[in-house]
Amino acid sequence: MNISYPSMSILEQSDANNLYRVQSGMDLKPMKSIWRTTAAALAAVTLVFGMTNPAQGKPLVKNRDYYEQRGDMIWEVHTSQKVIALTFDDGPDPSETDLILEVLRQYNAKCTFFAIGKRIAAYPDVARRVITDGHELANHTYNHIYFKKPVSGQQIQEELALTEKEIVKVSGRHSSLFRPPGGMYDETLVDISNSMGLTPVLWSWHQDTRDWNRPGVYSIASRVIRNAHSGDIVLLHDHVHGQSQTLEALKIILPELQKQGFRFVTVSEMIGLSDFQQVKQRRQLAF
Repeated sequence: MNISYPSMSILEQSDANNLYRVQSGMDLKPMKSIWRTTAAALAAVTLVFGMTNPAQGKPLVKNRDYYEQRGDMIWEVHTSQKVIALTFDDGPDPSETDLILEVLRQYNAKCTFFAIGKRIAAYPDVARRVITDGHELANHTYNHIYFKKPVSGQQIQEELALTEKEIVKVSGRHSSLFRPPGGMYDETLVDISNSMGLTPVLWSWHQDTRDWNRPGVYSIASRVIRNAHSGDIVLLHDHVHGQSQTLEALKIILPELQKQGFRFVTVSEMIGLSDFQQVKQRRQLAF
C-alpha cells in the first residue's frame, strides 16, 4: 500500500512509504530490486549518450578551460612572480633575428623562438645563435601549415617530426614546446603533439600584438606595456613580409617593462615558476 504526500517530492514520498512498510512489517526486497534495476538503466543511458559534466548535466566541451586544467595546452602561466615571456614566431630570419638578439642582450632578456623547420634548415647558424644567447628554440611546424579542421593526424606528425629533426641538429636536443600556426588546434592536434612530448603553447589573448600586420611601432609597444601582467605570453614575430616594426617596438617595450620590475624569461622557465610548480617544489623539499 502507498500513501500520497502532496507536499513531498517523488523520492521523499518513496522514503516515507518505505518507512511505513518497515513500521508495518512489510517486505522491502521487491522495492530494493526495483531501485537496482532503475539505477542500472540510468547507467546504461549515460553510456549510450556520452559523458556529461556532472555539475551542469551538459556534454563535456574540450575548450581552453578543459585543456588548461589538464595541463595539455598553455595560454599563459599563473604565477605570483613578476615575469613575462616574449615569444617570436616564423624565424629564423638572417637579418631580423640577429638584430632582435642584439637588443634582447642589452636587457638580459631571455625569450622563446617558435621556429619554422625549413627556415632552421636554411639558416642553421642563426638558429644556433638563438640557443647560444640562452634563448629557447621551439617547434612551429616545418612548412608553417595552418591545421584547418578536420586536422590530418599524419600531417601533424610529419610537420612536427621534421622540425624536431632540425632543432636537434642545431641544439643537440628536442624541444618541449610547439605553437600551431595561427593558433589553430583541435583534439587531434593536442593529442598527437602531447604524445610526441610537445606541449602546444598559444598566447595571452590580450597580448596578440599583430606585429606581422605592421600596425605601427607605438601600437605594438603600447599594447604590450598597457596589458602587461605577471605570467603573460606575448606574441611577436622575428620574420614578417615587408619592413618589420618589431625591433623598434622592442626598444620601447624592454626598458619600460624592466623599469616596472618585470623579468623576461623563456616559456619553459615561466612554467617552472608557476604557483603550482612552486608549491610542488616546496612540498618535495619538505620531505
